[in-house]
Amino acid sequence: MKIEELLDLIHENGIDFFTGVPDSQLKALCDTLYSKYGTTEKHVVAANEGAAVALAAGHYLATGKPALVYMQNSGIGNAVNPICSLINDKVYAIPVLFIIGWRGKPGTHDEPQHIFQGEITTSLLDLLDIETHILTDKTTTEELAAMNNSIKKTLANGRSAAFVVEKNALQTDAKTDFKNGYPISRERAVEVITRNTDNSDVFVSTTGKLSRELYEIREAANEGHEKDFLTVGSMGHSIMIACGIAAQKKERRVFCLDGDGAVLMHTGSLAVCGSHAYPNLVHIVLNNGAHESVGGMPTAAEAIDLLSIAGGCGYKQTYSVQNENDLINTLEKIKTVEGPIFIEVKINIESRGDLSRPTSTPQQNKQAFMEHLKN
Repeated sequence: MKIEELLDLIHENGIDFFTGVPDSQLKALCDTLYSKYGTTEKHVVAANEGAAVALAAGHYLATGKPALVYMQNSGIGNAVNPICSLINDKVYAIPVLFIIGWRGKPGTHDEPQHIFQGEITTSLLDLLDIETHILTDKTTTEELAAMNNSIKKTLANGRSAAFVVEKNALQTDAKTDFKNGYPISRERAVEVITRNTDNSDVFVSTTGKLSRELYEIREAANEGHEKDFLTVGSMGHSIMIACGIAAQKKERRVFCLDGDGAVLMHTGSLAVCGSHAYPNLVHIVLNNGAHESVGGMPTAAEAIDLLSIAGGCGYKQTYSVQNENDLINTLEKIKTVEGPIFIEVKINIESRGDLSRPTSTPQQNKQAFMEHLKN
């Protein structure tokens, strides 16, 4: 169905405010909202899904109207706390309409990080007392209208409801066209980093295309993958994984290859990292100011000073680079500098359309990485 058809019904419920975290399965919705509203008082790209629920609650308190919160089903975990302890009808009874991309639906092929989440998605929503309606590529206008009539009553009673969206259920002609002018791509930046670090260094890479690019870079160079822990899920937590390794393997430098959206999702981790002052930790944020791995909607990272945040959190050295030569020089400089070190690499939002996925399983990646750390 056309996303405009769904949005027309949503507007009938008095909903005119939209917030959430982008998802590739909801690209039609995200592209339409960005094309229509940009990032304004009508539409906010939240740092994480729990924050989006809280923002929706604030909107309801100010206007008496429910908001729409969109997310991938993996984001339900971030939202559980405010769903249970804030908006539920046993607490404040604040209605929210969710649109949730259903990755890992049972019976469909998907990546390992989505399999278990996909299995429990509808059961989890039932447990959270959220009325659930599933949208497929075969949902008719009449079926959608019936769903919406039920949702209208649910919202009016101070309860929440959700559209769970299967792959290809929503279509649009709108496209997000967010760009920046930086010369270096993420893939090239990752390649430069791996070529200008020591053989004993290990890497933790964030979820999304960055880990896929790191895997392909190793393949192209006929290298193994034992030095890299590829975080295929748990967006925003790679830095804490890296800290856990750095604390126990003090003889190695541990690089966290992170993204701006991931850093914003759990920024408090920077304070923990800085306060513990891991001397062998290097935190590199590839900042394109966008959720490029899931469609390209902008993050807030272009409007804030990540170096000041990292410095204020206790990182001992902070650097920002915008081209390949500066990145190479900075990587050479930090070889004699004690950490924790924070490097922001300003990158463009380009990525290859033919980017493949790792052929090894997460368990194989884990085992090879752990064996490498023992040596």
